Amino acid sequence: MTKPSAGKLLRTPARKSALALVGLALGAALSAGCSSEGASTDCRLDACTVTFDRGVDAQASILGVDARLVEVKDDVVTIEVAGQQLSLTVGQQAADVGGLAVTLDSVTDSEVRVDISRNPG
Repeated sequence: MTKPSAGKLLRTPARKSALALVGLALGAALSAGCSSEGASTDCRLDACTVTFDRGVDAQASILGVDARLVEVKDDVVTIEVAGQQLSLTVGQQAADVGGLAVTLDSVTDSEVRVDISRNPG
């Protein structure tokens, strides 16, 4: 049986360190890609849930676009995504805006929750 060379032993920890750095960089890039004001975001690779606070100028930047709560009237929520206004109701089929699917998840007295995801393809 032959002993592994010193070069092979050094490469394995180096590879693990490199993979760990790549993972940290990717996580930082995903975090840096989302920002909000009057809203909170929960983002994954190709989808985000945005929870807008009602009664404030609520907006978020996610998946490379801006999303803003415009108005809530009765059960209809108007939001602006990527410069286009949408009127949505809970349970409605996803609206398509510039390659994104936008769905109204819930509306309460204090917040509006919207799911925004990239359309496959």
